[in-house]
Amino acid sequence: MGLCLGPILGFRGVTRTAWNVSALVAADDARAPALQWWTEDDTKRRAPGETSLLLDTGKVKIWRHDWGLKQERTPVRAFYAVAGGTPIDFTVPERGADPRIAYASCNGFSNPRDMKRVGDKNERWVDLNSRHDERPFNILMMGGDQVYSDTIWETVEPIKKWVERPRAARLTAAFTESMRRKVDQFYLDLYLSRWSQTEPAGAMARIPTVMMWDDHDIFDGWGSYPPELHQCPVYQGIFEVARKYFQVFQLQTPPGSPTPATLPGQSFFTFTHQFGTLAILALDMRSERTDQTIMSRGSWDVVLEWMSGLTGCSHLLIMASIPVVHPDFSLLEKVLGLLPGRQDLEDDLKDHWLSRSHKEERLRFIHRMLKFMESSNTRVTLLSGDVHVGAVGVIKSERTADGDPNKRVINQLTSSGIVHPSPPGMALHFLESAGEKVEEVDRDITARMLEVPGTRYRFIGTRNWMSLTPDDQRRLWAEWHISGQPKPFTKVVHPCG
Repeated sequence: MGLCLGPILGFRGVTRTAWNVSALVAADDARAPALQWWTEDDTKRRAPGETSLLLDTGKVKIWRHDWGLKQERTPVRAFYAVAGGTPIDFTVPERGADPRIAYASCNGFSNPRDMKRVGDKNERWVDLNSRHDERPFNILMMGGDQVYSDTIWETVEPIKKWVERPRAARLTAAFTESMRRKVDQFYLDLYLSRWSQTEPAGAMARIPTVMMWDDHDIFDGWGSYPPELHQCPVYQGIFEVARKYFQVFQLQTPPGSPTPATLPGQSFFTFTHQFGTLAILALDMRSERTDQTIMSRGSWDVVLEWMSGLTGCSHLLIMASIPVVHPDFSLLEKVLGLLPGRQDLEDDLKDHWLSRSHKEERLRFIHRMLKFMESSNTRVTLLSGDVHVGAVGVIKSERTADGDPNKRVINQLTSSGIVHPSPPGMALHFLESAGEKVEEVDRDITARMLEVPGTRYRFIGTRNWMSLTPDDQRRLWAEWHISGQPKPFTKVVHPCG
């Protein structure tokens, strides 16, 4: 028997009695690779509580082992081993404590040109693993583009032939069984090859993961294409296959089954976790996305209903893959839409919240988050990726008379990317210039890019990942770990009250 991938730790939530985890493995044997676990203080080896077959591809079977560990008054160092292999350790935080979090996005390359610009593609993963050795993380949040699928257009032969057909023929062409088989193999191989690399595999085996997808997990710009292209059989067929493997590998669930943390009342993947005084809300901003909508009114209603029942929470981290605060390129988007041959760039700009078709939805989102923060005494912080730069954005309201300034400010912490390189120097210069502008979101509500703490610029133009560390004053210490920088850049997020 041979392991093809894994183990990949997944976080399954906190219950009254346990810190629940899972370990995903892919193997080319009919039976599940055996797993045993134990703790530093109790070395009796135990089997997982449950082992499930998530997917049988015919050549590879993908399994999930589940177990729970009792949280104690001090952190628990736990171990597990798969198929009698080398023991792997991870750390469970003390009972009632907020976890220490690592956050990363953009784990790959859009095209070969980007790859050539990078000497050591997994250098930031090496750094993350090293920091974890010094002081363990309890959760690894991955905010989108965990894989890059954009080579599908050149390497999957039936799709390559489809691309070469005239546009009218592409719109009506069927997604054939031959296409489906080849696309299925493409996504399976993509996850097996990318996640088997030593450096990311080491982190994902030792830190329970919490993941939400973005466009490159499907293909670049998914949801921002014209309706006739978005709805055509081949695009929808590719999406269905990408969704299947997202569920299996990133959510660690069988296709069509929700995770235990999925918000009820929706057909998509928005989910939540709460531990101690910190909660995570991961928004599924791709399943429903069209060129006019990011999430439906019904899905937003489900989110708001959950938020209305949130109690005992000092910090709510909202994982929104696309930055809500970013320079406004809507005028450039309009110009590109009029130029022949530039629709590919227009599709990229349509992905942004400030695209003219998404501005109303963004405004509603901002108002709802400010209202929630004021009424709940919970600090809202946005975690974003996608744009291949690190940054700090801030939304500020002057409408409330409340004396606590923290209730009037939403911070946005962007970390991107852990593998993908930043834009070229000219693009960064343009971002810096555009980022100087203060946006009037609404009357007495503004949005702006802040200078990155400790610098004189607004965008980190180097690969990076971020850590979030709580302290005993309920503050969150956000640190950007930047390639070539011996010390991280730091921002402190204070609770309300």
